[in-house]
Amino acid sequence: MIVRIMGEGQVRLDDGHLTELNKLDDELLAEMESGDEEGFRRTLGALLDAVRRLGAPLPDAALEPSELILPSPDATLSEVREMLNDDGLIPG
Repeated sequence: MIVRIMGEGQVRLDDGHLTELNKLDDELLAEMESGDEEGFRRTLGALLDAVRRLGAPLPDAALEPSELILPSPDATLSEVREMLNDDGLIPG
């Protein structure tokens, strides 16, 4: 799966990592629903760090269709809310 982190580029991520990412996504959703700004920042950072750690960066010149688009690390709660679907940021 190709994942884009807005403002950073793309990584190739094995689908086997979705379970780990979904746990962080569920935490992020709960923090957003409760308005926990500090928890939201922490968990968004952890989610993006996990994608960077588990994925293989694509060259800057590569332009692959992204199957998943994640917010930038400095995205606001309202910006991330606009990106959500029924499953959160990560499907499944």
